[in-house]
Amino acid sequence: MSKVLPFAIAVAMAVTPAFAQQSGDGLVTVNISNVANNIARDLDVNVSNIPVTVQVPVSVAASVCNVSVNVLSGPSVGGITPSCNATSTNDALNDIVQGLLNDQ
Repeated sequence: MSKVLPFAIAVAMAVTPAFAQQSGDGLVTVNISNVANNIARDLDVNVSNIPVTVQVPVSVAASVCNVSVNVLSGPSVGGITPSCNATSTNDALNDIVQGLLNDQ
């Protein structure tokens, strides 16, 4: 039994990255309403132009939501895109929002 547990753990660790890669296009839906005023100020736009949510790469979401990349890049459940609430902003998030505003 003591040899089975380490083997099971090794298999689980080997399979987990494969599931993470299958979770879609690697984007996370981030609710940015908590930091919309900061983004608007940084981009010099009216806060009413800032969207409520944006889809961003996992690394950006982890940074602005203050969560681990592993939490957001795990396997999706039922095809649902991972999501989180931003608690801060950064240049990468601002650039993504600016790109969305430019596309409007």
